[in-house]
Amino acid sequence: MFRRRSQDEQAAKASTTTVLEDERQSRDPQAPKGRPTPKRSESQTRRRTAATVPSDRKAATKQAREARRVELAKQREALAGGDERYLPLRDRGPVRKFVRDYIDSRLRVAEFFLPLAVVILLMTIVQSAAIKNLGLVLWLLVIVLIVFDSVFTTITLRSQLRKRFPQENSLRSHISYGLMRTLQMRRLRLPKPQVKRGTKL
Repeated sequence: MFRRRSQDEQAAKASTTTVLEDERQSRDPQAPKGRPTPKRSESQTRRRTAATVPSDRKAATKQAREARRVELAKQREALAGGDERYLPLRDRGPVRKFVRDYIDSRLRVAEFFLPLAVVILLMTIVQSAAIKNLGLVLWLLVIVLIVFDSVFTTITLRSQLRKRFPQENSLRSHISYGLMRTLQMRRLRLPKPQVKRGTKL
């Protein structure tokens, strides 16, 4: 019985040794243990990156500042022209583009909020009580109109997003993005409007 067990153990050890030797022969002898040999393109990319990063701290800071300046310039051009590649993260994607086009395609009451607020403020400064009262009434009217317009925009925008982008689970952030855009005057909106008013989407 003991002789048979010892023979089995020796056979198992021999098979294990054979497998290990086969693995050693099949693996690249220059490759580190447990890690595949990197591709030539990856090695070249690493060497280029290491070569472009200067060793001097002052030069590295200057290079990073220059790269940041170029990136900001590209973002400014993208905000003016609508190039998706260089837009800020919050403005990227087909959903955000549709929200912008939907808001820009119609006249919104909220976009006149700032100029009307300045007019109403001037009316409340005037000494005449009638003009002050008119300013307060106008202020309440503007607030009510903005609320109704925002509610209507929220309902219609949510409906359009569900129809065009059914895979989107959370629409709240996109709707908030659109409502914030309605508060900006059309000529001051960034990214710049890409559609005219009255355009059917």
